[in-house]
Amino acid sequence: MTKLIDHFNRKILQILQRNGTLSQRELAAQVNLSPNACWNRLQALKKSGIITGQTLRLDREKLGLGLVVFVMIKTRNHSAEWLEMFRSHVSNIPEVIDFFRIGGDYDYLLKVVTRDMKSYDAFYRRLIKGVELDAVTSNFAMETIEEQRPLPVCET
Repeated sequence: MTKLIDHFNRKILQILQRNGTLSQRELAAQVNLSPNACWNRLQALKKSGIITGQTLRLDREKLGLGLVVFVMIKTRNHSAEWLEMFRSHVSNIPEVIDFFRIGGDYDYLLKVVTRDMKSYDAFYRRLIKGVELDAVTSNFAMETIEEQRPLPVCET
């Protein structure tokens, strides 16, 4: 970790990952800093790029998005041009919420969230349209144990 991550900043990051809606005063009280000192630390964390934004967590089940699929993809094409085209193609599919290039037997891993099998099939058809892929394997999540866990910003 960088020198910027001391005890107070680590605590700020842990708290904000669990509740990003805290007021400046509430956050400062939980970290045991003055509001001004806490604000200065937050600004430094943002300026350094450690804090990259602020988002809301949504309950996908309540939104009718009950199907989670891990899609593994193999390709024979590894050119820079193909990769850029593939990245652009996949990044424009809203059901893909995580997208990784991986090592091992497969080249890419996608986490896909959608309503049901019919909507997954529609996603699959959009995925393979116009893109040359060697193999696509889908693994369907049967149960969510934990999801969207905070990053471990503990001391190492």
